[in-house]
Amino acid sequence: MASVLPVLIFLVVALGLMTVAALFTPKGPNQVVIRTGLMLTIASCYLMWMITYMAQLHPLIAPHSSKLGH
Repeated sequence: MASVLPVLIFLVVALGLMTVAALFTPKGPNQVVIRTGLMLTIASCYLMWMITYMAQLHPLIAPHSSKLGH
């Protein structure tokens, strides 16, 4: 169960960064585009990190063939 803790901590950090990006985006005609780009970037970085972390915790094991005699 200890392996879930870093995932949750980084999720909280990512959500905090997304909130900061949403609240402090400068006003202007492209505010929605900038806000969306920042939030998608943070979400994508979090998902990439989480998938890589989880793949290292539970790696795929190659199947064993009975033909090789092992």
